Amino acid sequence: MASLALTSSLNLRLRPNPPRKAHNQSPFTSLKPKFQFNNENKWQKFSHFTSRKFDGKTFTNISPSTERRGLIVKAAAASAASPGNPSASSVPVEMKQPPQQPWQGAAMKPLIASIATGVLLWLVPAPAGVSRNAWQLLAIFLATIIGIITQPLPLGAVALLGLGASVLTKTLTFAGAFSAFGDPIPWLIALAFFFARGFIKTGLGNRIAYQFVKLFGSSSLGLGYSLVFSEALLAPAIPSVSARAGGIFLPLVKSLCVACGSNTGDGTERKLGSWLMLTCFQTSVISSSMFLTAMAANPLAANLTLNTINRPIGWMDWAKAAIVPGLVSLVVVPLLLYLIYPPMVKSSPDAPKLAQEKLEKMGPMSKNEIIMAATLVLTVGLWIFGGALNVDAVSAAILGLSVLLITGVVTWKECLAESVAWDTLTWFAALIAMAGYLNKYGLISWFSQTVVKFVGGLGLSWQLSFGILVLLYFYSHYFFASGAAHIGAMFTAFLSVASALGTPSYLGALVLSFLSNLMGGLTHYGIGSAPVFYGAGYVPLAQWWGYGFLMSVVNILIWLGVGGVWWKAIGLW
Repeated sequence: MASLALTSSLNLRLRPNPPRKAHNQSPFTSLKPKFQFNNENKWQKFSHFTSRKFDGKTFTNISPSTERRGLIVKAAAASAASPGNPSASSVPVEMKQPPQQPWQGAAMKPLIASIATGVLLWLVPAPAGVSRNAWQLLAIFLATIIGIITQPLPLGAVALLGLGASVLTKTLTFAGAFSAFGDPIPWLIALAFFFARGFIKTGLGNRIAYQFVKLFGSSSLGLGYSLVFSEALLAPAIPSVSARAGGIFLPLVKSLCVACGSNTGDGTERKLGSWLMLTCFQTSVISSSMFLTAMAANPLAANLTLNTINRPIGWMDWAKAAIVPGLVSLVVVPLLLYLIYPPMVKSSPDAPKLAQEKLEKMGPMSKNEIIMAATLVLTVGLWIFGGALNVDAVSAAILGLSVLLITGVVTWKECLAESVAWDTLTWFAALIAMAGYLNKYGLISWFSQTVVKFVGGLGLSWQLSFGILVLLYFYSHYFFASGAAHIGAMFTAFLSVASALGTPSYLGALVLSFLSNLMGGLTHYGIGSAPVFYGAGYVPLAQWWGYGFLMSVVNILIWLGVGGVWWKAIGLW
């Protein structure tokens, strides 16, 4: 029967298609009885071949669409596999092609742009006063920064490629390129990510937020302030603004907006959601600027400060300098947005009720929440008073994580799965190493002297000169999609220039560190919380950028004005 099927299939290819009496008539016109397709089997509409049993034997039929394309019946495959029919092996068999897998490698255009930047700068002759090694490292460094901005690969992968290029070209030794992996700062931020995992996992973060809403959420303005200050309260313990925004506050804000009848896509965005989303986003950059551990890139600024002026920024020093201008900004920004971009709903009586329902559903604090809260108090307490107890921040974080691991609040498997922590550790260490060697090779001092010669020639006081540098540093963030990339590219150079022009070095380092967070409010991509809140869809892009620029002016005035007076009072200048 297989031979008969094969003969029929070959004859079908050599002669015109026979006429049909019906659309579903079998092409096996020479076989009796005739077989017809069963249209009730829906899958046959998508199959070229079907099988029928007759008299205990199986025939393979061709669907009409297959015959019209002149394809060969599947019975040929069975005949081809027969040892007694070697000639049939030459008969082609239609095979269903597996679906193509999506490309999982690098995005080629950003990768080419990054490599082209490095190659072009590499080929440019080094300026007078700059060593060839320093210029080559600058080319690799800027190519890495372009890669971090455009992200052809994840940040850690881009940074690792940069380190590989520096070692391959003999610009850095292997020990030099990977020296920063022994630095405590990248490990501090990675440990804090593990700590944050327990904070989110136990639900303690949600409980704190709901308590604030329950107490202060009866009006829209009160609701906004409750979210703002609960987020600021969590900021020292959660070093990722993305984690705070996306893991804790965005779900809460969206549920509150829906409860008040403010949804996306139906014209009710302005009832509450637009103002609340914009307020929570703009204040997230403020809370990130208030604590050393509130944003992933803050320890990078502290480390670069140590490398540049040989003075570290401690956790308490950072918080003490930022607390007054930070609190003023947290009060002023929501109120100003409430006046110029007001919600249509001025009161939100359902918000406390919703928060109460959520708290009742959560029930009393679980054992893990209690352990997490106690560990939080212990760790933050050591961060605050560790200097007096001779306990550094990394040791405090290790102690806190050890408690969580021993009690099972966080498991080591969860720590290993915290990919953001390991990714952050990689690119932190890479940027620290390359920036540090740029300074050692003398490039930063050459750049500082060049800018000093230009700005110093303007004959301005150090206050005005530092103001110009601040504005250049701040608004260049339109070209950056990462605070870490901006800090890595410009922090050391601008701090060196400011110090050379007479600005108190420690004051300049703190101001640039604070601004490295505040400038994230300019765009919908400038900091980790931006794409999260913008992606909710409540605020159009033009308004997002417009109010972002306006709030940037407000924050600069507050931090340089009120902050300047406070810094004078505590002896920073």
